[in-house]
Amino acid sequence: MSFFETLVALLAVAIVLLQVTRRLRLPYPGILAASGVAVAMLPGAPSIPIDPPTALALFIAPVLVDSAYDFPLQTAKRMFLPLFFYAVIAVLVTTGVVVTLSALTIALPVAVAVTLGAIVAPPDAAAATAVLTNLPVARRVDALLKGESLFNDATALLLFSAALTVQANGGLDGPTMLRIGIAAPGGILFGVAFGFLLSRIRPVAENTIGGTLLQFVYTFATWLIAERLHLSAVLATVSSAMTIAALTTVDASPRMRVHSFAVWTTVVFLLNVVAFLLMGMQARRIIEAMSGDQLYRASGFALLVVGGVIGARLIMALLFHFFVVLQYKRGRALAPFNIGETILVGWSGMRGLVTLATAFALPADFPERDLVVLTAFSVVLATLVLQGATLAPLIHFLKLGRQKEYRTELENARKSLVKAALDELESVDGSSAGAIRTTYTTFSDGVLDAAHRELLHSTMRAQRQHLDDLRDRDHIGPQHYLELQEDLDWQQLAVGSEEERRLTES
Repeated sequence: MSFFETLVALLAVAIVLLQVTRRLRLPYPGILAASGVAVAMLPGAPSIPIDPPTALALFIAPVLVDSAYDFPLQTAKRMFLPLFFYAVIAVLVTTGVVVTLSALTIALPVAVAVTLGAIVAPPDAAAATAVLTNLPVARRVDALLKGESLFNDATALLLFSAALTVQANGGLDGPTMLRIGIAAPGGILFGVAFGFLLSRIRPVAENTIGGTLLQFVYTFATWLIAERLHLSAVLATVSSAMTIAALTTVDASPRMRVHSFAVWTTVVFLLNVVAFLLMGMQARRIIEAMSGDQLYRASGFALLVVGGVIGARLIMALLFHFFVVLQYKRGRALAPFNIGETILVGWSGMRGLVTLATAFALPADFPERDLVVLTAFSVVLATLVLQGATLAPLIHFLKLGRQKEYRTELENARKSLVKAALDELESVDGSSAGAIRTTYTTFSDGVLDAAHRELLHSTMRAQRQHLDDLRDRDHIGPQHYLELQEDLDWQQLAVGSEEERRLTES
C-alpha cells in the first residue's frame, strides 16, 4: 500500500468520522488521531520519512497564519498578562515538570529531557476551538485559548532549538546564547516588516488564483527566511499575519476573502490529517522496533508524562487564578475569570499539530529519539481523546455555555449593521436609494424574515431552472453559465439563514 493510497484511505475515513463527530458534537482532532493510528497499523502501510525542517514549515506555518490573521491585536494587548503566563511561564514550568519526571525515573540526559519538555509543553487550541464553535463560552476564555496557541509555540520552539544546540555542541556557548537572545525580538521585527511589504504587494494579485497562491508563498517564505536569519520563525509568522490583517482596509475584495477562507480551511484540515498519519506511521515503526523491556519502559514513562502535563496545567491555572484575584483586589489587574472558567482553561490543554511537527523535526541520530517521539505521540493522543472528548460535558457541568448570550450578541450586531446602512441612506433621495432602503427594512432582528426569504428562494429556483434551460438549449456557453450560476450563489448566500451560510469541519 503506497503513501498516496494510504492518504486517500485516511481522508475517506476522516470524512465519514467528521459526519459522526459533527452530529455527536465531539471535537474532530481526537477522532482524527485515533483514525491515524488505525490506518497506520494496517498491513502494508508504508513508512514515509520526512525532512525535519520541512515538517516544521509545512505543518506549523499555515496553521499559525490562519489563526493569527483572525486574532485582533487589541485583544492581545488587553489580555497581555494571561497570555504571557500561559504562553511563556506555563510552557517553562511544564518543561520543568517533564525534566523532573525524567530525573526521577529513567534519567534522560538533561538536554534530551528539555527537548521532550519543549515538544509536549505547548497546548494546541484546535480541539477546544472545535468544541467552542458549537458550545460558545465567554469571549475572553475563547480569546485566551486561541491566543495562547499562537504565542506558546514561540516559547516552546526557542526552548527546543536551544536544547538541540546544547545536545549537538555539548554545551551553550556565547554566540549561541546571543543568537537565542535576539531570536524573539528579531523575529517580531522581521515579521512586521515583511508583513508591511506583503500588504503593498497583495493588491497586485487581488481577485486572482495567483493571489491565493501568493498567500501560501509568503507564509512559507516568512518562516524559511526567519529560519535562515536564525530568528524565531513562529513569532515572525504570527507578527507578519497580524500586521497584514491590521493593514487590511474595509475596501478589501470580498470575493478574495471568501475564496481564501475556503482554501485555508481545507488546507489546514488536510495538514492535520497528514500529520496524524505520518506520526501514526512513526509510532508503528517505533513499537515494532522496540523489545518488550524497551516498550514497557517507554510506555510507563509516557504515562507519567501524560499525567504530569495535564496535572501541571490544572495546578498552574488555579495558582494564576488566585494570583489575579489578589491583584484585582489591589486594583492592578483585569477582572479575573471565575473558578469554573479557570478549570475549563486548565482542562483545555490538548496537544496537537505543533507537538507532532516538532517531534518530526528531531534529527535521526538524536539520543533516545524513539522514546521521545513515542512519548510525544502518547501525550497528543491521550490529551485529545481524554480532554477533548470531555470538554463539552465539562462546560455543561460548570454551566459555562452562553448560547443564549451568543445568539443575542449576534442579533444585536446584525441590527446595528442594518441601522448603519439605513443611517447612510437617511439623507439620500431618489428611486435607487428608496429601493435599497426598502431592501434593508425587510430585515427583522437583523435578518430576513422567513416569508421574505422563502419568496426570494422561490424566485432564485426559477432563475436557476431557466439558467439550466439556457445552457441545455445552447443559448449560452459553459463560461457564461458558471458566471451566472456564481451570481445566483452569492445572492442566495446573502439572504440565506445562518445554517445555510456556515461552513464547519465538526
